[in-house]
Amino acid sequence: MREVFIYDAVRSPRGRAKESGGLHDLTPHELLGRLYAALELRTGLETSRVGDIVLGCVTQAGEQAGNIAKTSALYAGWPDSVGGVTVNRFCSSGIDAINFAALKIAAGQEEATVAGGVEMMSRVPMLSDRASVFSDPAYAARCQMLLMGSGADLIASLNGVTREQADRVALLSQQRAAQALHEGRFRSVIAIENAVKGIIVTADECVRGETTLESLAALPPAFADIGEQGADAIQLARHTGLETIEHIHTAGNSPAMADAAALLLLGSDAFGAGLGLKPRGRICAATVAADDPLQVLSGCVAATHKLMREQRLTGDDIDLYEIHEAFAATMVKAERDLAIPFDRVNVNGGVIALGHPMGATGGILALTLLDELERRQLRLGLVAASGAGGSGSAMLIERVD
Repeated sequence: MREVFIYDAVRSPRGRAKESGGLHDLTPHELLGRLYAALELRTGLETSRVGDIVLGCVTQAGEQAGNIAKTSALYAGWPDSVGGVTVNRFCSSGIDAINFAALKIAAGQEEATVAGGVEMMSRVPMLSDRASVFSDPAYAARCQMLLMGSGADLIASLNGVTREQADRVALLSQQRAAQALHEGRFRSVIAIENAVKGIIVTADECVRGETTLESLAALPPAFADIGEQGADAIQLARHTGLETIEHIHTAGNSPAMADAAALLLLGSDAFGAGLGLKPRGRICAATVAADDPLQVLSGCVAATHKLMREQRLTGDDIDLYEIHEAFAATMVKAERDLAIPFDRVNVNGGVIALGHPMGATGGILALTLLDELERRQLRLGLVAASGAGGSGSAMLIERVD
């Protein structure tokens, strides 16, 4: 198996998933087109050398339907010879896209690939693909597929996570994100012009730096109604030791919906040498894990644990972690189960503050990790995200000096 290197990585800012958001007026293809162009400009890439494009996208409906990985490349004017495939493992889709694209290089099938993801949640709302597992309660029970917020509240109930603990996770995310934005730490962000609104979006829009514990505490539970409609009963039937589901998650300690896209250029050693490119990082290993489907979001913890076990690593061996803030209780569980200190995890904030454009999040987390490894001159990082149904994906990335 050949080594796989990251030669460059770019992303858009994360726009608020509202009509007033800075990116709302761009179609998903237009947004990806800006990133394709940026990769070409920054690297001198001969696009005909890219064998395949693998993109994560969760809600493949409307403008995001029809294999957006392939159609966006054609929209951007890339050669017909470049392939494209769109993948969906819910919120871990971006990490899986990188892994799938890397495996093509490692196996010798391609010399270069592009990976990442896109999600324009203001234009293609979550659940607009009308999946029966999220709209038919009986079908959902048979498939053991519940909505993310219900899984988060079950994780909180099983692990004794209090509302105050969850709010403190959210507050820390907001504080770290605000500081990171102020210091300009997200170096892989490229500015995106929105001609309709007459603006240039240069930074993530979802951060609420004015957040306090008091403002978080004033928010009502967001998923109690879903619980009353049947989710609680399904979870309690499986977890007989629980008497009730504690609904501690609110709009303030849950991920913020967002619009964004991210792309990474991957290649073999020979590919980089041919273009005179120095790699920024190396993909060392990746894995997928599956946990209790009714917890929905515990997969990021399971995948991190599995990857560290497979690579014979301890918490001290990893310099930095980017773990998908799949609701606040998941982060409390991660800290406890993995025995990793919070001063190495999501040091620039997480998706609770910065926004969660579902199919793009894994790619954004990976390049955010690489940016921070470079800024701190550290070596090894781990990125992990939860998919739905208890699944999760994790990847080990090494900074190349």
